[in-house]
Order: sequence, then C-alpha cells, then structure tokens
Amino acid sequence: QVQVVESGGGSVQAGGSLRLSCASYGGTWTSYCMAWFRRAPGKEREGVASIDSDGKTDYQESVKGRFIISVDNTNNTLYLQMDSLTPEDSAMYYCAVLGFLYCQRGRWRHPTEGSGWWGQGTQVTVSS
Repeated sequence: QVQVVESGGGSVQAGGSLRLSCASYGGTWTSYCMAWFRRAPGKEREGVASIDSDGKTDYQESVKGRFIISVDNTNNTLYLQMDSLTPEDSAMYYCAVLGFLYCQRGRWRHPTEGSGWWGQGTQVTVSS
C-alpha cells in the first residue's frame, strides 16, 4: 500500500524560508509526475509546482523565482524549497504522486478527483 507523508511545515516570518519534504512508501517511482498543492482557508486548492521523471519542472506564477521543487530518487522523496515567503503563502501544503502524463501541458494543476496518491498535508504559516 502506497503512503505519502509530508513534513517540514511550520511558522516563519515574512522573508523567511522553509523546506517541505514528501516521503513516499510502498512504491517505486520510475515514470511519474509529482506535485505540490496548497489550500488556504476559504480558497480553492491550487497547484504550486510539479516535476516529472524527466526532471521537467513547472511552477505557479506567484512562486516562480522563490520556490524550487526537486526529487531524490534514491529515497523516493520530493522536496519544496520555499524562500522569500509572504503571508500569502500561508496554507496547508499537500504533495501528490500522479501519473507521468499529468505533467504534460499543465494538467497537473487540476488532477482528476481520486487520482494518484496524496499526503495528509503540512501547515505553513507566514506572519508579517
């Protein structure tokens, strides 16, 4: 059974940094699309960044230049380095392991309900 577990969230001041991790268990990923999403209170879930097994990355416009997504294939762990954080980045952050094709043409931003494997989330709070 596949499990996906996020960690690394916390509370920081504006301008600070956090590094989120997403460990996956029970699966070996050779062809994949992995992504980070976030949901703030009262808002819809939004895609933050994605990376596929070819190393291609994609970012939401508001995080470009501040966030970096990466993956360590030796231990099936996805990362999100977040710098220059603002209060608008405050949200619950989720990672997802999706099929490879989701990273094509931006489909990862709106995955089909029930697709892939998702973690329970890690909270990020940025104070001004």
